[in-house]
Amino acid sequence: MEENIPILKEVKPLENFCLHVKFSDGTEGKVDLSEFAGKGVFALWDEYSQFEIVTVGSSGEVVWNEDVDMDGLGIYLKLTGKKPEDVLPKLNELFRA
Repeated sequence: MEENIPILKEVKPLENFCLHVKFSDGTEGKVDLSEFAGKGVFALWDEYSQFEIVTVGSSGEVVWNEDVDMDGLGIYLKLTGKKPEDVLPKLNELFRA
C-alpha cells in the first residue's frame, strides 16, 4: 500500500493565532494554534508580529524561526481531524504486528 503524505504548500497568518494552510492534496482551511500561544518555545508569539512571520520550510513544516516550527503532518491532522493511521496506513501494520 503506497502512502501519499500530504505536504504543506502554503501558509498565511490570520488573527488570533490562526493560520490558513493549503496542502498538496488540495486540503485547505483554518487551523487554530491559540492553545500553544505563550507556552514553551511559543512564548515567541507573545509579540504577535512574531507569529505573523510564518513560512513553509523545505520539508513542509510550518516555520517561525530556526528554533520554532511545527510538523506539517501534525497541522494536517489538526485541520482534518484525522488520526495518523488514516494518513499513514502502514502504521496499522505496525500495530497489528
